[in-house]
Amino acid sequence: MKSGKIRSSKDRVRREAAEALAIAALTYLASEPEHFGGFLAATGIGPTEIRAAARDPEFLSGVLDHVSAHEALLVAFAEHQGIDPAEIERARLALGAVWERDTP
Repeated sequence: MKSGKIRSSKDRVRREAAEALAIAALTYLASEPEHFGGFLAATGIGPTEIRAAARDPEFLSGVLDHVSAHEALLVAFAEHQGIDPAEIERARLALGAVWERDTP
């Protein structure tokens, strides 16, 4: 049982780090109007809904999906963060879900 606690503690830390990286990616997107507009259009979410959506790990996974899907954006964000672009993919996998906007 002790190893289970260690694993879930490591998983929690990994997930928290992934969420922090996704929030950094969202902040980066917001600072780049051309990328942010594309992100909003792709997600269908409005600028006023971002703050609430950013509390959802699935939405944060979607942020990393968006960044990962655009190589130039991926490289620019990774350079901005001073990390290997592969770290973004690892964070996306740590979040493990794909965000789908609720549609009526």
